[in-house]
Order: sequence, then structure tokens, then C-alpha cells
Amino acid sequence: MEEIEGSFVAVRRLSHGSERSTGCHSSPAEVVTGSTAWIGRGLSCVCAQRRDSDARLSFDMTPSQEECLQRLQNRIEVTYDSTNKDHQDSLKSLWYASFPSTELLGLISDQWKEMGWQGKDPSTDFRGGGYISLENLLFFAKNYPKSFQELLKKQNGDRALWEYPFAVAGVNITFMLIQMLDLLAAKPRTLLGAIFLKLLSENERAFDILYCIAFRLMDQQWLAMNASYMDFNTVMKSTRRQLEQELLMEDVQRIEDMPSYRLLSR
Repeated sequence: MEEIEGSFVAVRRLSHGSERSTGCHSSPAEVVTGSTAWIGRGLSCVCAQRRDSDARLSFDMTPSQEECLQRLQNRIEVTYDSTNKDHQDSLKSLWYASFPSTELLGLISDQWKEMGWQGKDPSTDFRGGGYISLENLLFFAKNYPKSFQELLKKQNGDRALWEYPFAVAGVNITFMLIQMLDLLAAKPRTLLGAIFLKLLSENERAFDILYCIAFRLMDQQWLAMNASYMDFNTVMKSTRRQLEQELLMEDVQRIEDMPSYRLLSR
């Protein structure tokens, strides 16, 4: 057992060589050092603290895993472009997946505040997470609509007077996962990153599914802590610890094996 920040996790072994690796899809990892990075004008995203045990580690990748990582990194590097028609269409799709019976009056409109954007123009909130943060939200809305709507409309539990803004929280979660898994590194530098890359090579949507798990788990932690807006950073840290522990579990061989995956409903 390895003690991490006061909690214990069972450290799994990562075998090399003849591991099965098919499809492609989501990412590598490592933990990034740094001070808190602010997203938008309100919520903060949790930066990882580098652990001595994580330093100078390196894991070999199969050609298939290299391709998977590169494809995910290509997604991460795309910034949101408010003049790009595909990006505009994705944003419109997110609106109608969120509020199917409400007509969208424009890509710049006070309506967006209903979803938890900080102003009339959601594009200003994508700076921290890029276009992939919009893709993550849209994936969540389309693949787990019941859970998405419950979080969007804050339907579960006793809520605080000052709630977290749904959409901006989603951008923060994307950014947190990219940091947690160190997805912009050339190759995994931590066991956590290597494990996730293996999961990604088995399922091209592993990062998107992990995003949905993280969002659902964050909301659960929010309720358990009876949190308010000013507690968001603490909730994100707790969420991150839980995700790390679950990814390190020996019996998690697919992204769907994570215990918190059961929180999602379609």
C-alpha cells in the first residue's frame, strides 16, 4: 500500500510487452507541478502536487498507444474559435441538448447564463479548456442525458445558496483531467498516466467517459461536503483524489470498471 495525502490506495502493477492494445483514443498522463490556475473569472482548477515517487518515471508505449495519445493531444491543442462554423454548430448542439424545447436566440445571448456560463458569450470561458471542453460537455449531454440534466438543473440533494456554475465547472474539470493525467507529455511519466493510456488504447472515448465520471463525482462530493461556491477548489481536490485512487485499483481494466462509473445514468 502507498500512502498518498493521508489516504491509502492499492497500487496496481502495469505489465509491459504483450499487453493487448487495439483501438485508439484518449491520453497519457502525469502530475503537473504548479500554483493554482484560474479559469474564467471565478472558479479555480486544481494543480497536482508532484510526488517524489512520481519523479523521473518513464513508460514505454506501443505504436498503437502512441497513436492514441497523439490523437488525444491533437484534440487538446485545438482552441475554441468563435468564427469556426464547426465550433459554432457544436455550441448550438450543446444548447439544444441542454434545453431542447427552448429556442436559442444567438451565440452571444444572456440565455447562456442559464447553463452556467459567466457571461453572454461562452467562448470567453473556453480559454482554459479549449475546444475539447465543449466536446466533453456535448458528449456528456448526448451519452448520459439523465445525469447531465440532473447536474445542469441541480436536481439532487440539498443545494447551497451559492451554487457552482454548471458550464464553467465543466471547463474546470476538463482542465483538471488534462493536468492530472499529464496529457501533453510526450509519454506517460507516472503510473497513473501509464494506466490511463492503457485504458485509452482499449476505448477511444475513455477520456470523455472519465470526464462524465469526474463531473458526476464532483457533484456528489459537493453535496456530501455541503459545499458552497467558495468551497469549489476543495471539492475539486477531493474529486481528484478519488479519481486517482479508483484508476489505481487492481481490478480497473476498463474505464467502465471504475466504481464511480455507476453514478452515471442514461
